[in-house]
Amino acid sequence: MELDLSVSAEPDLRSRFRACLLGGAAGDALGAAVEFHSRDNILKRFGPGGIRHYAPAYGLPCAITDDTQMTLFTAEGLIRGLMRYRDSGLIEYTSVTAWAYQRWLLTQGERNLFDLDPLHPDAGWLYGVDALHSARAPGNTCLGALRNTRVPGEPAMNDSKGCGGVMRVAPAGLFADSPQEAFDLGCEFSALTHGHPTGWLPGGALAAMVAVLRDGGDMSDALDMALDCLSERMDADETINALDQAADLASTDTPYHEAIARMGGGWVAEEALAISVYCALVATDFHEALVIAVNHSGDSDSTGAITGNLLGVQWGMEGIPAELLEPLELRDVITQVADDLLDCVDWPLDDAVLHRYPAF
Repeated sequence: MELDLSVSAEPDLRSRFRACLLGGAAGDALGAAVEFHSRDNILKRFGPGGIRHYAPAYGLPCAITDDTQMTLFTAEGLIRGLMRYRDSGLIEYTSVTAWAYQRWLLTQGERNLFDLDPLHPDAGWLYGVDALHSARAPGNTCLGALRNTRVPGEPAMNDSKGCGGVMRVAPAGLFADSPQEAFDLGCEFSALTHGHPTGWLPGGALAAMVAVLRDGGDMSDALDMALDCLSERMDADETINALDQAADLASTDTPYHEAIARMGGGWVAEEALAISVYCALVATDFHEALVIAVNHSGDSDSTGAITGNLLGVQWGMEGIPAELLEPLELRDVITQVADDLLDCVDWPLDDAVLHRYPAF
């Protein structure tokens, strides 16, 4: 399916919210079967075109990974943070989201070393989704940082710039009032597990880009905003240089796989973001963009997920082929979380809402 951008209707906000999360999950699931594989091995297994359709992973025909799991818990943290603000007047999105990540940690069969109890007095509905209680190659940095958290909301005490911070923060861009606010939230959320500036600045950049695309901007507008936000921060050179390289390569006729190889494997945050931005810049077709994003020697599920987040929020549900959506694991749950993230600003603060999304 090639998207005809000249005649496509402008997607509404619900379409953009849903497509951002579902598109990210689709890219995640496409890359799940080839994460940790070299490009040569991918081509040997799937043929000269590489992987183009979902392949089994984790015992399922179309499995999401930790990328989508953590994205859902990011969205939950934002919603519960809003409920906390409305209930108490306290603006604590980062600490409330840190507690959400502690609930995700429990779903992975891990526990906090300092006896934090993120389920008391009420776990909320997302933790009760049984299918989320499955380890899908969670990142060691995320696990280690969350296990060692003493005070939820404080930055991680490590020097990691792995991509586990950036791959989960797209909901911050959907939720924030402005790209600048999205940038700050994305940085703070990523820094909960990744302590190196290049581990959390790409998270801010991605969230800012999502906010621009949510509001109807294009990828060029989104990239300009991300670079503007980064230019005001110290230690942003690595992230800026990676994004500049992505934009430069997207303007050439360099074969896709060669361009991505020049940017790296995506295991670190600035590379994962740059590869995804490159794929979104050269894309004219959602499915093909995901194919480009996952057929490389690196963190294929994360680059697929971020690419899907960006193109999903830009093009809306109309831009995602049905064959990518229909078999997707937890499609209904992901759709519900996207709808809740959009609708929560209008909810009454009643017992039913606070049972689903407690104010802490």
